[in-house]
Amino acid sequence: MIYYIIFVLPAVLFALFAQIHVSTTFKKFSKVASERGMTGADGARLVLGTCGLNGQVPIERVTGELTDHYDPKANVIRLSAGVYDARSAAAVGVAAHEAGHAAQYAGDYAPIRLRAAIIPVTKVGSYLSFPLICLGIFLSFEPLIKIGIVLFAFAVLFQLLTLPVELNASRRAVGALTSAGLSEEAVKAAKKVLVAAALTYVAALAVSIGNLIRLLLLANRRR
Repeated sequence: MIYYIIFVLPAVLFALFAQIHVSTTFKKFSKVASERGMTGADGARLVLGTCGLNGQVPIERVTGELTDHYDPKANVIRLSAGVYDARSAAAVGVAAHEAGHAAQYAGDYAPIRLRAAIIPVTKVGSYLSFPLICLGIFLSFEPLIKIGIVLFAFAVLFQLLTLPVELNASRRAVGALTSAGLSEEAVKAAKKVLVAAALTYVAALAVSIGNLIRLLLLANRRR
């Protein structure tokens, strides 16, 4: 319990703050009109065009709230209705970020390729790591505990690779919006939304690292 309080609980509280911050920031800038009356879809097209991908990546409207993502397999940007059609600074920022991911794949950005390569292992790790660790503890079988920790470490590695990928996508989005001639106020509004979103990835990484440290210390204490 002491390890959880020291290493995990602060990260969990930080993650809670990050979620609240991104929610309030998005709501705030959802009420701020976008420059030139752009919708989120227009913002994504603007970034794609600036990155030399004009007409190469379709943009689709999907159901759900904040279900926005870039699908590398289909090479399509999918935006929720609240972003696709919205003429707000928040919508432009979110859509521009997803266009930034499309630019990453088009430019063969190494971290995103590496992250994609380890997804199968991380999926296994996310499902099996804790059951294996618990089973290993119950059976007093050290190898199972070690395998579980290794699998969880791959999930942490995925989070570690996700952070620079997300930050780079936002950086590309902001750079493209600036290059397209948007005003400083419009770019700053989009950037605030993206910074708030990035904070959630920092928090997720902190929680994962805290849990990994806790597991390592617990395993070491059993020896």
